[in-house]
Amino acid sequence: MIKTIITRILASLIPLFAVVCLSGYWFVNELIVFQKQALQLDQVQPLTVEPGISIIKLAQQLEQQTLITDSWKVKYLVKLEPKLAQIKTGYYQLIPGDTLESVFKRVRLGQEAVFSVTLIEGKSIKEWQQALAKSERLIVGHDDFNQVLLANGDTSGLPEGKFYPETFHYHADDNVQTVLQRSFDMMQMSLKQAWAGRDKDLALKSPYELLIIASIIEKETGKPEERDWVSAVFNNRLKKGMRLQTDPTVIYGMGERYKGNITRKDLREATAFNTYKIDGLPPTPIAAPSRASLFAAANPAKVNYLYFVSRNDGSHVFSATLKAHNKAVNEFQRKRK
Repeated sequence: MIKTIITRILASLIPLFAVVCLSGYWFVNELIVFQKQALQLDQVQPLTVEPGISIIKLAQQLEQQTLITDSWKVKYLVKLEPKLAQIKTGYYQLIPGDTLESVFKRVRLGQEAVFSVTLIEGKSIKEWQQALAKSERLIVGHDDFNQVLLANGDTSGLPEGKFYPETFHYHADDNVQTVLQRSFDMMQMSLKQAWAGRDKDLALKSPYELLIIASIIEKETGKPEERDWVSAVFNNRLKKGMRLQTDPTVIYGMGERYKGNITRKDLREATAFNTYKIDGLPPTPIAAPSRASLFAAANPAKVNYLYFVSRNDGSHVFSATLKAHNKAVNEFQRKRK
């Protein structure tokens, strides 16, 4: 009799157990579908994960922004995957196409938003400062370039040319000096390599002089294949005691007064950078040289050129004599043959 009663009770529980199992399977499947839902956004949007916030609160925040629905399910999702609760604070970006799963993975791994700033070759420190000031989520202070120099034992107060032009990546609210330190280190390494491999016949006495010439080459060269020839002109002139007579140095010495044209008066003005008036090199670089210009400065082409003039298309005519140079000037600058 008792056996029969137990059998009947078990028989009645089997359907209920089946229903519970099916319901559980259905709910787990719903949670899987839930975390694979795409966020409702059509443009990049910031996401700040504050200290102390939980994954559940974060999901509620996303729902308040109408980016997801049913944030209450996260509580159960965490029970299935406890590692989801291990999120890292920081500044992230939500990207069109993101799912809740991809966002949760990003904040769990601490894959914060990455920003970039490009320090362009041939630009001056002043121009770089303007670019850095406009960079998103980058903390810019006062006199950052010189602060980096001081941190590296350079008390000259002359940062021009000492930082490497490159695209640098950083995280939100990084200090610009961390970016500039990388730039400084890269220039030091490249300059050291260029100087170590310099031509034995180079008319330069120090790595800093190499940096100065490289900066002028950078400003004078429109076509990469001409760097070695431009370098040869300057090296040949220095060996002969001739003035460099290069316009970019005049422009740099004019500063804010330069409005796009150089006059005869400008060429006659005695400034520390006017290589039409001074012997040898200007006192500092005039821009940020690229690695290619550094190595061109260290290894001039084996040619006897002393002059070059622009063809007005980025290329130049090179000459070994003043007579040939004047002919090229007449043809390409004065427009008469």
